[in-house]
Amino acid sequence: MLAGLDLDFEVRTSDGMEESRPEGLSPEETAMAIAEGKALAFTPLNDDEVILTADTIVACMGEILGKPSTAEEACAMLRKLSGKTHQVVTGVTLKSTTRQRTFNVSTSVTFKRLSEEEINYYVSHYKPFDKAGAYGIQEWIGFIAVKRLEGSYFNVMGLPVQRIYEELCDHFMGR
Repeated sequence: MLAGLDLDFEVRTSDGMEESRPEGLSPEETAMAIAEGKALAFTPLNDDEVILTADTIVACMGEILGKPSTAEEACAMLRKLSGKTHQVVTGVTLKSTTRQRTFNVSTSVTFKRLSEEEINYYVSHYKPFDKAGAYGIQEWIGFIAVKRLEGSYFNVMGLPVQRIYEELCDHFMGR
């Protein structure tokens, strides 16, 4: 998704951050805390670098749904989302040697009521174990389940690129 912004970037990974959820925080605070924690793994920085780290979570009726580790967990999460509106929240940290910006973007997504057959088909064919809330909106389930979306589609995919572009322009590129 970053490539679509026509910015030069390189992808780096780090094993220096565990994505455990802090207790007692709202979904927005949780996503931002994890994004900030990930940014710490990429220090020190060079003077011309801006690090971007992010974390996306799904929250339904106050419950944060992480990444399922089994097919049973994935099916249970999709049952919770079935017929309901949930929030997809991405926390983002942009960090340079001189400044840091952390923010969140929230999108409301409404699913139709899913049948057991639809849930089982998706989990067995798409294996959503690396996805918060057990789904990817850009996959089959997004095509058949999403009745309404309020906010950024790209946020639901995991990266609110429009807001990232605005933050980069306003705070890091001297627009």
